[in-house]
Amino acid sequence: MRHKALTLLAATALASLTLSSCASGGTDDVALDPNADLTKQSLVVSIWADYSPADLAETFEAATGIPITIVNHATNEDVMGKLTAGGDSGIDVAFVSGQYAQALHEAGLTANLDKSLIPNESNLYDEATKLAYDPGNEYSMPYAWGTTGLCYRSDLLSEEPTSWNDLLTPAPDATGKTTMLATERWMALPALKQLGMSVNTTNPDDLAAVKEQLLKTKPTLLAFDDTTFYTKLVSGEASLTQAWDGWCNYGIAEDPNIKFVVPTEGSDLWTDTMTVLKTSKNKEAAMAFINYILEADVQSWVAENILYKVPNEAAMKAVDPAILAAYPNLNMTPAELLKQEVIVDVGEFSPEFTKLATEVMAAG
Repeated sequence: MRHKALTLLAATALASLTLSSCASGGTDDVALDPNADLTKQSLVVSIWADYSPADLAETFEAATGIPITIVNHATNEDVMGKLTAGGDSGIDVAFVSGQYAQALHEAGLTANLDKSLIPNESNLYDEATKLAYDPGNEYSMPYAWGTTGLCYRSDLLSEEPTSWNDLLTPAPDATGKTTMLATERWMALPALKQLGMSVNTTNPDDLAAVKEQLLKTKPTLLAFDDTTFYTKLVSGEASLTQAWDGWCNYGIAEDPNIKFVVPTEGSDLWTDTMTVLKTSKNKEAAMAFINYILEADVQSWVAENILYKVPNEAAMKAVDPAILAAYPNLNMTPAELLKQEVIVDVGEFSPEFTKLATEVMAAG
């Protein structure tokens, strides 16, 4: 899960995408040629920085003969802006989170995946083919997945946290030393779960209750922080933070007193995915790229180096046991992840989450 600072403009654009089922510049899916000369195609792939092997372009081209250019986006919203601007973005394959892939699909901007050209899909856990935003992986292929929980300094807290309430109403020794995520779906998550509500709610009354709780919680926080919370834990400035599991591992790498727990009220299951744009003129090569990424040695690199779980069973079996021992949340099973709620696009209700975050951030 990379940085997801959603703007009101981006959320509104997503809502508009969902409301409109017409594609902007796409073409209907056509049958792909399994015997196409892939060396005559080329690819532009957009992915978050530092989220794939540094030599990915070189190794992919050496393995397939397909020239490839990798560009980076900082956030989902960055690449969504390019993909939804109209016409051909020039991007063949885009990495986006599951709910954004769903929004692109509902707007008619993604190509259906040709599974005959992606045999390595068989490396995935069975559970990774049944995710709510795209059952069957018809238009997106999962790349990494995980959950959101509490990342904390076990040596600085009087008691180990177990509940979202430990964050929302912190004990005296943690008050002023807690952080929450600022991205709106995740800002709302602790209160939604603590109140027994869905992370995918479209009920305005639910968000009103969340806002009431967050306005009580805000004075107890050190900061809203999506990116540097783990460094605050390492320094001791913070003792309890809301965190994506993989990013908590960056803190664990520097201080073994840092731990991660999923609160008893439950959490989300997020997924980062690969999508092929309908406007791509290199779809056979795009399917070959996805197939290459799903090779066990490629995705085991991902797990070992970005410290996020991957939904690839063959790859997870190849991960160095010492790494699994050092970062316990990497050992969460698909069944354990599926106990959490798969986060999906909420369409025209998306701006309500952005409004909530804006109002909470602006409150004195």
